[in-house]
Amino acid sequence: MRRIVLILMVVAGAFMSTGNMAAQRYAFVDMEYIMSNIPAYEAAQEQLDQQSQRWEQDIQTIYAEVEELYKKYQKESVFLSAEMKTQRENEIIDLENKAKKLQRQYFGPEGELMKRQQSLIQPIQEKVSVAIREIADREGYDAIFDMAGNMGVVYVKPRQNISDEVLKELGLAN
Repeated sequence: MRRIVLILMVVAGAFMSTGNMAAQRYAFVDMEYIMSNIPAYEAAQEQLDQQSQRWEQDIQTIYAEVEELYKKYQKESVFLSAEMKTQRENEIIDLENKAKKLQRQYFGPEGELMKRQQSLIQPIQEKVSVAIREIADREGYDAIFDMAGNMGVVYVKPRQNISDEVLKELGLAN
C-alpha cells in the first residue's frame, strides 16, 4: 500500500512540475543546402575562388623564382666572393620574404580574401539569418539548429537566454 501511495505521489509531482514548464519548439536548417541554393552566394563564392587562385598563382611564381635563384646560387657559389655570396643570399631571402608577406596580405586572418569574403558573403548570410528569425517568430520556434555546419544554434528566442540570470547569480549583474 505504501508503495502505491509513493508511486502516485511521484507521478503527481512529475505532472505538477511539467505543468509549469512550457513545451519548447525547435527546428533544424541545413545552412549548406540553403546557401548553395542562393544564386548570389554561388556567384560570390565563384568570384572568391577565382581571385584566390590568381593570388595563389602570384605567390607560386615568386616561390618558383626563389627556387631558381637558389639553384643558380648553389651552382655558382664556388666561384663567388664572400661579398657576392652574401648579396645573392640576401636577394633570395628578400624575395622569399616578399612571397610570405603577400601570403599574409592575401590569405592572413585580416587579409584581402577575408575582407572580400566579408563584403560579398556576409550580406547574404544576414538575409538568411533574418529569414530564419522571421520564420521562428511566426511559427513559434524557441530555437533553430544548423544540421550542416559548425554553427550549431542559429537562433534562440531571447527569453531562452539566461546569461543575465547567470551574471546575477554570480553577483555581477547591474
